[in-house]
Amino acid sequence: MKLTGLRSHLSYEWFGVSAPFDPTCRLVTSPFFSPLSLGALRLLFAVYSLVTTITVLIFESVRFHDVHSFFSYFTDLSYIGLVAYFWASSVQTIVFVLSGQKAYPLQKWPRILQFLHVLLYTTITIFPIIVTVVFWSLLASPSTFSTRYSAWSNVSQHAMNCSFILFEILLTNAGPSPWSHIIPCFVLFACYLGVAYITYATQGFYTYSFLDPSVEHGRLAAYIIGMGIGYCILFTIVKGVCTLRCRLVSPSPLDPSERVQSEAIDEWEHIDVEQPKESTGSDA
Repeated sequence: MKLTGLRSHLSYEWFGVSAPFDPTCRLVTSPFFSPLSLGALRLLFAVYSLVTTITVLIFESVRFHDVHSFFSYFTDLSYIGLVAYFWASSVQTIVFVLSGQKAYPLQKWPRILQFLHVLLYTTITIFPIIVTVVFWSLLASPSTFSTRYSAWSNVSQHAMNCSFILFEILLTNAGPSPWSHIIPCFVLFACYLGVAYITYATQGFYTYSFLDPSVEHGRLAAYIIGMGIGYCILFTIVKGVCTLRCRLVSPSPLDPSERVQSEAIDEWEHIDVEQPKESTGSDA
């Protein structure tokens, strides 16, 4: 039992889930904004991205009667990841503020949820950039801005998405992601190829034209290999930028957010109760 627990502990540590988890509260603080401002900005991004996702989903289902293909596009899937991250991070940050900047709920949640949160952070700092680069280099056309809706949706999903994640990369204390995240995120990225070809088999179309082997022929393999290499390069760049930001604007050891101790985290579960004094003869 002890050996199994030790292996589990080391596995989580390897994936960036320390014990205690995030003792300096880096996931809910920023070197440039107060926790309250950070929580408000994250909530703003969460609301905007959710409204965008719902609007796109409703518009496409009403106009094109094609709601089933919504979850077949990597753009939509990665944008849903943004929605999930900003809602999760904004709630954690706001609760951190309401608790007097002592602790936040995720620090006491099961380690699997802590791992999923930091892994989600890694995906939202990588996938939206891939979406933006691929769209503007391979898929954009004159129809991109042909209507107000098309212009707004494309700017929201293929430009503003990067501005949101650049905010997280450059202006918060979160990150950098551990090297171990490069593997599971690459697996998720590669699995999308399966989604694309399942879509073709079930709905009869390719979500992205460059994935059609009857058109691209040998270039398809080059595209897939290129995106895999690009993913690894991008992961390295983002990690390097986060590391550099931490070194340049890392919070001072005297910063209140750095004084969070594991005892403060225990306040979520424990309440000190004053013990009654023992009666003595003089009390009679």
